[in-house]
Amino acid sequence: MQLPSPIHQVTYNNHTFFIKRDDLIDSFVSGNKWRKLKYILLDAAAKNKKHLVTFGGAYSNHLLATAAAAAKHQLKATAFVRGEEVSNEMLSLCKIFGMRLHFVSRESYRNKLQLFEANYGNDEDAYFINEGGASAEAIIGCAEIIAELPQPFDHIFCAAGTGTTAAGLLKGINQLNLNTQLHVIPVLKGGNFIAEEIARFKPNLTKLHLHTDYHFGGYAKTTRELIFFIKDFTAKTGILLDPIYTGKMCFAINDLIAKNQISKEAKILAIHTGGLFGILGKLAEFDK
Repeated sequence: MQLPSPIHQVTYNNHTFFIKRDDLIDSFVSGNKWRKLKYILLDAAAKNKKHLVTFGGAYSNHLLATAAAAAKHQLKATAFVRGEEVSNEMLSLCKIFGMRLHFVSRESYRNKLQLFEANYGNDEDAYFINEGGASAEAIIGCAEIIAELPQPFDHIFCAAGTGTTAAGLLKGINQLNLNTQLHVIPVLKGGNFIAEEIARFKPNLTKLHLHTDYHFGGYAKTTRELIFFIKDFTAKTGILLDPIYTGKMCFAINDLIAKNQISKEAKILAIHTGGLFGILGKLAEFDK
């Protein structure tokens, strides 16, 4: 396990910025997945819970991270998977780590607490973990990214699905009274809701900037432009990006600098949140 995660300087299209390589923390429990699970696992241990029950889609990095973390700590793991029963590389890895999978309808999946109570409410060992690890504990873990930084940055970028990582980063920035501006790239259409999610935990949003035009069609959606960018960026920097989160974030950084919306002279840090196994569901698009 590599902590604190290193910071690498990269130059792409004559734009220089830094990337905090949280993807290098662990092979399977990497990036913000490790940050989120850190205090969740400590809370589960404090409550003597030995069965982690969580939720996610068929290509969820969170499910794989939870499965790997459970195996490492000799815990049982179960996941409710959204949608019809399928088989893929990600879910196969979850099974190898010992995770039990329940496929449920999208309608049933909406009420996660009800699913948990109906199936494991009588299991005294069971511990509820929300989709993506979203929780107060996860925010504490993500806030620690800021404390690890050896120098201040003008701008910090991260991709967002639920907004938990962004809330943690904002918490860390505000705790240390930094002048850093936080730029969040929602990977879903209509990403303005991310601000509302962050405000639930950190009401002071003065340093938050949402860039909602880099979703490329929505969650897990891609375009040829995005795929080309990821292939080109990876080939020229040696840093692999995924098409769900970090690819969209780095595309946004490059585009905002090119449009002079962010000064190329500014100190810019991108948070590499890992999740590289998510590329498995998109490999065919890289062969086109």
